[in-house]
Amino acid sequence: MAINTRNVTLTGLARRFVDDGLLEEEIAKEAFLQASDNKIPLISYLVQNDLADSQGLAVSAALEFGMSVMDLEAFAPEMMPEKLVAEKLIRKHTALPLYRRGNRLFIAVSDPTNIQALDEIKFNTGLSTDAILVDDQKLRGSIDRFLESQDSTMGDLEDSDLEGIDTEGGDSEEEDGASTSDIDDAPIVKYVNKLLLDAIRTGASDIHFEPYEKVYRVRYRTDGILKEVSKPSIKLAPKISARVKIMSQLDISERRVPQDGRIKMKLSKTKAIDFRVNTLPTLWGEKIVLRILDPSQAKLGIDVLGYEEDQKQLYMDALEQPQGMILVTGPTGSGKTGRSPTPSATPRVNERLTALPGFA
Repeated sequence: MAINTRNVTLTGLARRFVDDGLLEEEIAKEAFLQASDNKIPLISYLVQNDLADSQGLAVSAALEFGMSVMDLEAFAPEMMPEKLVAEKLIRKHTALPLYRRGNRLFIAVSDPTNIQALDEIKFNTGLSTDAILVDDQKLRGSIDRFLESQDSTMGDLEDSDLEGIDTEGGDSEEEDGASTSDIDDAPIVKYVNKLLLDAIRTGASDIHFEPYEKVYRVRYRTDGILKEVSKPSIKLAPKISARVKIMSQLDISERRVPQDGRIKMKLSKTKAIDFRVNTLPTLWGEKIVLRILDPSQAKLGIDVLGYEEDQKQLYMDALEQPQGMILVTGPTGSGKTGRSPTPSATPRVNERLTALPGFA
């Protein structure tokens, strides 16, 4: 389907790439529209679709913005700060933390216009951020190697680590041909385990298992957006459904009514992840949604919540009052759960709530 580029006026990087002979004007206009529709940087779109040389794009962007281009292959990986920036942010913005100098964090990016990446990383780390321009293709490879090499609880987990999942819920039964040997089939177990682990690693909030007439798809909800991550054979739908229901101790023989359960996954002696499980009968099978609840993500102090100083002071003044209450409201998943800003305030707040009618 042809794209109407007649009313498109090229400016900024797109115009620079055309003037430098990296792209023909019509191709640049079409790429600009496609990148905008897909909400990805123009440089990333051009590289991913082999429309231009990634090194040439980096040099052209550097000239446009008066920046230097750094060769990531010449950078020492041991200088990269580990566990400082969440994997979710690195993947989301295709931005790699290179090194820290005092209160400044230097970030490798391929798109010099990606100010949102710097702002979000600055907000989450509390450090000032500076962009360093690099080749997009090399950047993506470096990000993959960096995240794979990180020595963390999540990164070291294998499929075998998920075999000891503790579950709480209803009793499970075996019926309608869903025998133990079928449900505990090694490939299905590993497949479901990998989906759960990948969802945690990427910072997803929900996992959707969705059967249709001829296809079966699995989607993650990340930053509020559902993204398809897998399309197993539709023939595997009953086994995948049964496996998830066994893990959450639901009745696998009952497929006509909705069921609710939970999975508690122990990743280590000190870290556990809860999954809230909901099943719903549909025309083509059972749809299952898992809500991921990571208690460690909710333990934030008030200093990292982004309050302005006057807002923070108003909150702390209200907290110190001898009567009344502070209500934190919002829909599921909006971030209501959290740690008290000051440990000493917790007993006093609890005492006040308990003393009020209706609180016990």
